[in-house]
Order: sequence, then C-alpha cells, then structure tokens
Amino acid sequence: MKRLSRYRKHRFASPLALLFALFLIGTTFSVANASSPKASASLSRSAAVDEGRQIFLKGCSSCHGLNAEGGKIAPSLLGVGAASVDFQVGTGRMPMADMSVQAMRKKPLYNPDQVAALANYVASLAPGPGIPGDEIMVYERDGNTAQGGELFRTNCAMCHNFAGQGGALSQGKYAPTVMGADAKTIYEAMITGPQSMPVFSDRIITPAEKLSIIKWIKGAEVEPALGGAALGRVGPVTEGLLVWTFGLGLLIGIAVWLTTKVR
Repeated sequence: MKRLSRYRKHRFASPLALLFALFLIGTTFSVANASSPKASASLSRSAAVDEGRQIFLKGCSSCHGLNAEGGKIAPSLLGVGAASVDFQVGTGRMPMADMSVQAMRKKPLYNPDQVAALANYVASLAPGPGIPGDEIMVYERDGNTAQGGELFRTNCAMCHNFAGQGGALSQGKYAPTVMGADAKTIYEAMITGPQSMPVFSDRIITPAEKLSIIKWIKGAEVEPALGGAALGRVGPVTEGLLVWTFGLGLLIGIAVWLTTKVR
C-alpha cells in the first residue's frame, strides 16, 4: 500500500490516470454501440417517424386532422397501418383532390422515401397491417395458380370481373383492373380493403392463398387471346354489343342503299 501511495504522488500519475479513464470510457462506448444495432435502428426509425409527421401535417392534416383522428370529409387513420398508407399514397390515390366518388390512381405526389416515412408515422399511432416485405412476396415459388384462380373467382370476380379487368359498382364507384398492378400493391389491397373493397384478413384468405391469387393474376396478364381480339376479356356482353352495333349498322346501310337504288 505504501508503494502504491508513493506512485500516486508521482507527477505523471494524474495524466496517466486521466488517459486510462478516457480510454476505458471510449472502449466501453464503442463496445456498447457495436453490440446494440437495435439502438441505432430505433434512432433511424424515430427520425423517419418525425419526418413522416412533418409530411402529414403539411399534406394530410387538413382532411384527416392534426392527430389523424379524422374529420368531416376524411376518415380516421388510427389503426389503418403502414400498408394502407403505402397503398393509398404510393399509388397516387392520396392526397385526394376530388372527394365526390372515389380515389383514382394517378402519379404519386411523394417519392418512395417520403411514402415510407409517412407510413412509419401512421403506423406509430396505433397497431395495423404492416407493409409486406420481400421475404413474403415470393408468389412465384409459394403460389399455386390453380388455387389462385379458384379463390379469385370466389372472392374477387363479382367486382373485378372474372378476368380481372375491373367493373362498375353502384353510386358511380368502380372496381379497377388488377392487370398491371405490382404484387405488393395487390397484397396490400387485400389486407387493407381500400375504397369499397372488403378486408381479406389472414383468417379469411391466408398469406399463402393471397400469393396464389397474385400468381394467377400475373399468369392472366400474359395469357394470349387465342380466340382473336380480347375485347377487354369481359365476356359475351361486349362481344354481343359489338356484333349488334356493326350488324345493325350494316343492315341500316343496306336498307339505305336499296332505297336509293329503287328511286
């Protein structure tokens, strides 16, 4: 103890102790940061939420309320989840200028990073469906085309047409075509139920069955029209209308021609 006490009084003891303490603190801090990636991810997520809140206040709060509680012309966003925001804003349906009938797909106002930030903010308000990741969207591997076709005809064809070309609904609304929509958009539509579409939860249509529906849609997109002109693939109604229009027009033309010949 006396020897230690003698070294403690040395003129280099204090600087060396300070350097050792700084080295120890720095090492501890570096190890703590390296061993906790969740902390940095949490900070990044917090920054995205803050950015999304600023975007929300500027572009969405006038209709959905300052706290996303909803208003007279727009519903509450509490509990809709990140998937709903990604679908509505990512496809350009929101922000919506015309509130008369339903939101139409158009060029997105925000870039993908802004959409992701806005989705993070809305998701932070209340639990809701999340955005499906790439590890889920492997419909080429996990989907079943035959099963997907049967599920589509059972659950979707009454609105979107048996060939997925879309169709008219009541009160001026419509079900859009699903042809050309990317897989993530279709999946998000099923789990969020936009516009007049019902929500197909995992209890109603399992994730695997959703992938089968997507696989069938993607197969239908590239299916050739072996019978000639597809005419929108909406069945005999369009074909009959086309034949009726041209046939009746031809008969009228012949009648006019005969009348002029008799004169």
